[in-house]
Amino acid sequence: MSGDLPAERGPTDPAAATWDRVPPLLTVEHLTMRFGGLTAVDDVSFIAGQREITAIIGPNGAGKTTVFNCLTGFYRPTAGRLSLERGDGTHYLLERMEGFRIAREARVARTFQNIRLFPQMSVLENLIVAQHNKLMLASGYTVLGLFGIGGYREAERAAVEKAKFWLDRVGLTARADWDAGNLPYGDQRRLEIARAMCTEPALLCMDEPAAGLNPRESLELNQLLLSIRDDDGVGVLLIEHDMSVVMGISDHVIVLDYGRKIADGTPVEVRNDPTVIRAYLGEEESDELPPEVAAYLGIAPDAGTQ
Repeated sequence: MSGDLPAERGPTDPAAATWDRVPPLLTVEHLTMRFGGLTAVDDVSFIAGQREITAIIGPNGAGKTTVFNCLTGFYRPTAGRLSLERGDGTHYLLERMEGFRIAREARVARTFQNIRLFPQMSVLENLIVAQHNKLMLASGYTVLGLFGIGGYREAERAAVEKAKFWLDRVGLTARADWDAGNLPYGDQRRLEIARAMCTEPALLCMDEPAAGLNPRESLELNQLLLSIRDDDGVGVLLIEHDMSVVMGISDHVIVLDYGRKIADGTPVEVRNDPTVIRAYLGEEESDELPPEVAAYLGIAPDAGTQ
């Protein structure tokens, strides 16, 4: 159960103090997650805006995936408030909801670091099964679906059309009948994103979607995520180590280190923040950045001396 927190955000609330861009979609306030004596996430607050791409970055072990696990119901936070407000004004407190209700009712979808497709199902079937909530509702939660009675046949037809639409969006129409497990790695990544989008999410949480992709595939990923933001109006919360992706498409970047938030701002603000540079380097900010590290952070090689 989450800690008791005020329902209204005051002017000194760390999640809301500097927010003046777009209506908030997700508001995280004082999120804390402990495992026995280990504090994995320590009093983290931030806002992710509607129709924005918000990136969470930080060194390995910073607590990024733990934040995702709290948001999607895999973990129940030790303390904190996780508030999601959709564009229609519907409001959800995620820390009080079971994981399946977060996905079904709050419409929070997720992809994982390790691809979790149904490898023996076809590419098309993977996208149809993602729509099982609507199909079960159309069947009346009975055997009516087996006989196509009532509205089930129409719901099934709509599910297939939506699956075909997303296959076209991610360039996999020609491989619709392939077993998902036989797709090349980059295609599996895109299929997982398409599957998440078939659930019609308000918030899409993506855990290292660029992991293992080559530069061309990373560029295609950037274009896909930008279209999801701009054309579908979906807010994206992104964990990523590929700085070309983070700095290229993010509207807002949050940096974690040892479970605490150390920076929060635009990509330009964050990549030049001395605290962020120290977190990645473990060195004093006055030290010159090695060229490979500067390239990773997307800044000039001598930025650490500024």
